[in-house]
Amino acid sequence: MSTEATTPTIVLVHGAFADSSSWNGVVETLRAQSYSVVAAANPLRGLDSDAAYIASVLDDVDGPCVLVGHSYGGSVITVAAAGKSTVRALVYIAAFIPAEGESALELTDKFPGSTLGPTTRPANYPLPDGTTGTELYIRQDEFPAQFAGDVPVATAELMAATQRPVALAALQGGASAAAWRDIPSYALLTTEDKNIPVAAQRFMAERASAHTVEVPGSHAVSVAMPGVVSDLIVLAASK
Repeated sequence: MSTEATTPTIVLVHGAFADSSSWNGVVETLRAQSYSVVAAANPLRGLDSDAAYIASVLDDVDGPCVLVGHSYGGSVITVAAAGKSTVRALVYIAAFIPAEGESALELTDKFPGSTLGPTTRPANYPLPDGTTGTELYIRQDEFPAQFAGDVPVATAELMAATQRPVALAALQGGASAAAWRDIPSYALLTTEDKNIPVAAQRFMAERASAHTVEVPGSHAVSVAMPGVVSDLIVLAASK
């Protein structure tokens, strides 16, 4: 493929209960096709602050980019891309695609099928004002079946041990913008997803008029099927 300056940089944003290493297979595949890739570290503290951080990452990228979000990362890119003329496309991977005011928890509960709630455990963490907040983990023994049912067990167990907790406030925060209204969108839907029901994914993708691909995969599709994920990103980057 061309290595001209107009070739977009791919910016990957992970979601809750994951970290940037969840994109490793996707990064390898994209780099093999000569794409520049940034796998950003999503803070997972609050939707507005997380989006502001990712927006600052975009500001540091030279030229156009394609912004990709997994899970809660979809909410983050939806807000972060607002007003960013360099974002050529938004790609949602088993992700939330909120409208203005909608939260991840609201969208999860819009349709039946998620079993995430009973598998999580809360923990408290200190806030700068001296109060405490609540963050959530998936219990390690339940993580493979809940999050990564089609990932090799040994890999899923490593993912469970290294998962990044998400602040409950981040999942409760409503989106302040919906960049998909102005930016072409693509969505990979996972029909065996136990975190975000596929009915919810379909509803959001259809509302956003996203180019949509469905696969019989778990929520951890970027780990289980990096080639499929990369194919959709390359399609978005080629437009």
